[in-house]
Amino acid sequence: MDAADSDSDDHGADRRAAGFKDRTRVAAARETLLSAATPHERTERLPLGPADGRALAEPVASPRPVPGYDRAAMDGWAVRARDTFGASGRSPEILRVGAAEAEPDAEVAPGEAVRVHTGSELPPGADAVVMIEETEAVGDELEVFDAVTEGENVGPVGEDVAEGQHLFDAGHRLRPSDLGLLKSVGVDEVSVYERPTVGVIPTGEELVQHDPDPGEIVETNGLTVTRLVDRWGGVPTYRSVVTDDEAALRAAIQRDLTKDIVVTTGGSSVGERDLVPEVVAELGEVLVHGVALKPGHPVALGIVEETPVVMLPGYPVACIVNAVQFLRPLLKRVGRLPDSPFPTVEARLERKIPSEPGVRTFARVRLDAEEGENDRVATPTRASGSGVLSSVALADGWVVVPEDREGYAEGETVAVEDWEWSA
Repeated sequence: MDAADSDSDDHGADRRAAGFKDRTRVAAARETLLSAATPHERTERLPLGPADGRALAEPVASPRPVPGYDRAAMDGWAVRARDTFGASGRSPEILRVGAAEAEPDAEVAPGEAVRVHTGSELPPGADAVVMIEETEAVGDELEVFDAVTEGENVGPVGEDVAEGQHLFDAGHRLRPSDLGLLKSVGVDEVSVYERPTVGVIPTGEELVQHDPDPGEIVETNGLTVTRLVDRWGGVPTYRSVVTDDEAALRAAIQRDLTKDIVVTTGGSSVGERDLVPEVVAELGEVLVHGVALKPGHPVALGIVEETPVVMLPGYPVACIVNAVQFLRPLLKRVGRLPDSPFPTVEARLERKIPSEPGVRTFARVRLDAEEGENDRVATPTRASGSGVLSSVALADGWVVVPEDREGYAEGETVAVEDWEWSA
């Protein structure tokens, strides 16, 4: 054994002996990770359809007005407003029915009316539209029962969007309604940031991808994290399981340093087989190891050759909680995507939620509506058990108990966070 190996063994022994006596608070751990991460600069031009959900790499202004012409705001008759002056139910104005509908370029003459439909171009010479229900056509004459003013029932040029109008800033995440607006102003493609790439590496010699034998566990964390990364706007690569061996772990992490982010699952604690933090410390730097949250305090955060490495715990619930708290905001920062807060709903607690002071607790709950009322009731699916995956999968969200609270009492009103909301 050479000196370097001896130092590594001593470091591992010290880490296991120390355990997690000093745990970093969630906010501080997240800030440390995000401060070490650099947003990427890669961009690409995409047609509008594939650009859905992507972040704009440059601002967008409208190249043309919408509408590009004066248009009828409703079904009716295009007229010169002054020709309707004095019209009423008792004393209608009589106008000639013009032929401009059959001849689009023909001008509406004084004392003339031309049939128009909602959204159609206002004929030349007309400056208002009389609603069809305020008229009655009799042969080649039109009785008008209501006077209109200039511009009434007319959508002017640029009413929706003006030419040159600023529409979106760089960094704006495109939504389906945005795509419709861009198409309406004549924008067919946009410059967006490329989706950040993420290598997902499940670790653990006990993990299998088939029906497990005694002592084996079906690998689920890699699948879950991979799909979360995709929902959050990244491009995941789901790697094969890596066994608890320093050389194998080192090679797996080094292989994915070409990605924007490396994520490992399992092996992040302080046991004999929890080797991932030691390997990251050897290759780069462990920024945080042990966070004051429950479930899942044995998370570790590091950086290797400017690539952030998120070392998630192996217990499934702990893995998910930490992925949401650290991987999601990291992905948003690196990919230049807005980190929108999760939607919440207020509910009354069916049972109390205990919590350790100084620790941020994520209590999984099921939501039910009270009979005959609109109020919701939150029932904890499980107070503990970071390995019980069903406590998350069968829940409707979680209640976040902050560090300065010793839990929530039965009957208290709490906010239930929909952490699976995918924006």
